[in-house]
Amino acid sequence: MNLPPCRLWRPLTSRLGQRQPQPRAGARSCPLPARGRARPLCGRPHGSSPTAAAKPTWGGEIRKFPATNGLQFFLDHYFWQGQRATKALGARQYHVASVLCQRAKVAMSHFEPNEYIRYDLLEKNINIVRKRLNRPLTLSEKIVYGHLDDPANQEIERGKTYLRLRPDRVAMQDATAQMAMLQFISSGLPKVAVPSTIHCDHLIEAQLGGEKDLRRAKDINQEVYNFLATAGAKYGVGFWRPGSGIIHQIILENYAYPGVLLIGTDSHTPNGGGLGGICIGVGGADAVDVMAGIPWELKCPKVIGVKLTGSLSGWTSPKDVILKVAGILTVKGGTGAIVEYHGPGVDSISCTGMATICNMGAEIGATTSVFPYNHRMKKYLSKTGRADIANLADEFKDHLVPDSGCHYDQLIEINLSELKPHINGPFTPDLAHPVAEVGSVAEKEGWPLDIRVGLIGSCTNSSYEDMGRSAAVAKQALAHGLQCKSQFTITPGSEQIRATIERDGYAQILRDVGGIVLANACGPCIGQWDRKDIKKGEKNTIVTSYNRNFTGRNDANPETHAFVTSPEIVTALAIAGTLKFNPETDFLTGKDGKKFKLEAPDADELPRAEFDPGQDTYQHPPKDSSGQQVDVSPTSQRLQLLEPFDKWDGRDLEDLQILIKVKGKCTTDHISAAGPWLKFRGHLDNISNNLLIGAINVENGKANSVRNAVTQEFGPVPDTARYYKKHGIRWVVIGDENYGEGSSREHAALEPRHLGGRAIITKSFARIHGSHVTGRATKLALAVRDPETNLKKQGLLPLTFADPADYNKIHPVDKLTIKGLKDFAPGKPLTCIIKHPNGTQETILLNHTFNETQIEWFRAGSALNRMKELQK
Repeated sequence: MNLPPCRLWRPLTSRLGQRQPQPRAGARSCPLPARGRARPLCGRPHGSSPTAAAKPTWGGEIRKFPATNGLQFFLDHYFWQGQRATKALGARQYHVASVLCQRAKVAMSHFEPNEYIRYDLLEKNINIVRKRLNRPLTLSEKIVYGHLDDPANQEIERGKTYLRLRPDRVAMQDATAQMAMLQFISSGLPKVAVPSTIHCDHLIEAQLGGEKDLRRAKDINQEVYNFLATAGAKYGVGFWRPGSGIIHQIILENYAYPGVLLIGTDSHTPNGGGLGGICIGVGGADAVDVMAGIPWELKCPKVIGVKLTGSLSGWTSPKDVILKVAGILTVKGGTGAIVEYHGPGVDSISCTGMATICNMGAEIGATTSVFPYNHRMKKYLSKTGRADIANLADEFKDHLVPDSGCHYDQLIEINLSELKPHINGPFTPDLAHPVAEVGSVAEKEGWPLDIRVGLIGSCTNSSYEDMGRSAAVAKQALAHGLQCKSQFTITPGSEQIRATIERDGYAQILRDVGGIVLANACGPCIGQWDRKDIKKGEKNTIVTSYNRNFTGRNDANPETHAFVTSPEIVTALAIAGTLKFNPETDFLTGKDGKKFKLEAPDADELPRAEFDPGQDTYQHPPKDSSGQQVDVSPTSQRLQLLEPFDKWDGRDLEDLQILIKVKGKCTTDHISAAGPWLKFRGHLDNISNNLLIGAINVENGKANSVRNAVTQEFGPVPDTARYYKKHGIRWVVIGDENYGEGSSREHAALEPRHLGGRAIITKSFARIHGSHVTGRATKLALAVRDPETNLKKQGLLPLTFADPADYNKIHPVDKLTIKGLKDFAPGKPLTCIIKHPNGTQETILLNHTFNETQIEWFRAGSALNRMKELQK
């Protein structure tokens, strides 16, 4: 018989319900295990004719189908009851819906064989929304709207309405997972509702080298690792042990896939957009909501389109794309939007290169970034053992790319063939320079030209291709007898990358040129660097392939001028030792005295052999965790159970003292520094000792020096806040533009609330900082992701000046009264009375973005408090 290609059966999948169909009584059970390849169950490739002995590729029992009616034989023997579609083959009717359902049962990951990708549901939701909106959809819209809790009734308007979403999974890095798991414990739930993982990558300090640093970290952080491991085992969360690698690389290798909606407790979670998913960085409070099975709320994002034409070549790399975009949009140009790359130039970028671009999209304030599904992603999925997902994605590809004629709120066009290598910095990731020009700019600005350290790796650039291109540069230098003039470090992104570059010789080449291979962890990128070559306050330059370069970010030295660029450019500059070197045009002098020019690096995007997985570092949660204990010692200096914040007393906030009026940039690194403070991420009181220690006080131009309004003495910000708290003095922070840009948003919101803060008043907030300030996430608390939700969740008032010029009316010695809280309502501004020491007063208006749910959080004192009220 002449059978049609199997893909023609796909439309029937949209008729399937969410419940998995059950076998009909007396029917033979299907041999397909959960982790099978996504092939048609007739055993033949799409569009081909059946063979005499079609063999399923998933292993187990092999059925030989008759040559002329293999599909008929299969349908005769493997059918299911439930929703059924029929197709006449001769005189008989067959249950083909069952075949389609089974074909779609592809596991999300190897580690969760019973959790399946639901492209059928994605397709169903997209079709509902497309019919309602009656217009072409962007890829971002397809994935986001495809995960709506109620696609038929959800109000949808970009930049205005709030979407209730059902993410597929949650990922947490160890620093933020501590607070997230402490909050989940408070929820009282027995297990997480969606697949979730913890990744140990933030607490390993770079000091001596990979193995030694890892052993030291395991010893120092044993209490925290034990808490996370046992909490994961108790509540059904997968646990990646220290040494596994950086969370975002692990996600790319194992959990991201085209069309996934994933949230992660790290700002660079958008890395997964390189595999065609919508992956969004959130605070631990939001993660707890999703793990509790509550619809997650996101302000409907706008969509910025970046059309890529031409192709990458020579020294130009994927990193240069995002460095260029950052220069165009600046650190806040992407706020409230998803950046969606498209166009013919996309195909010239590897999958891991696309991940690099999406990763650093966090630096422009974007909600996330995403690329359309293509052959590069398919190749990566297959190489990482997920060909079944790639095959399934092929079947649903129309939903994994943007519609023709879709509308973008802003469109940027970049010709990759004309793009030059870039280097951005110092002190901000949006100060873009072509590599050919940075030397002259540095001379003009007085930036140190000599490069003290070159650092490659991090979650942004630690792929096999990145390491290969860097090794290609290093190999040329070695051939001429040269080594790096600067210190040089290498951070593999994962244990799999480390093991594979060791096997293929890249690691040794990088060592030979003078490099030190660090542990598979974040390390210097987040300030986990025990740097010895300079003293604090010494002016110097470093060049990295990282994503962020705020003041003091990498080594806690405010005089370190950090630049970000591609790994191959870092390697070339480390060999030359100066910012004035342009590898495209300049020559080096070999050991023999002869001049030579480095050739543009070339390397495989994926290993020719299979990846070497290295050591097994994953801990599966047990099926039965009833006997699992999770202990938190009351005397611990690393972990602390949470206490509820105080409830609003029903009155306006009178005579608030100004703790600090911040001058200029105030990122979350300024508000809650990382580095050595990471060890206190599970202990709110201890980590609050770093509150705003990096912020510049407008009164004296100094960091961590503010006037105590009672004693009139200047002292550290946390000490002053504790003094106010002890004496019942409530306080407020005054901020500048884009307050809260960066990572660590959970603690940057928790700390001011813990030390007695009541409001944060700024010219503007960064993308997601404001949303953590009103209350800890709980079983019934929703995570609404407008720009201030981080603050709202912890019971604080994130407010913005109705007139930004009113920032100048407030002086650090003033007191503020915030009125209108008894009539607090969405869209209704609050009134602020500025009381000057000379007795004069000024009245200004303060805007807010609270909705009804968030106002309930404020009144209750936090989202956690509100949940407990509702449970009574």
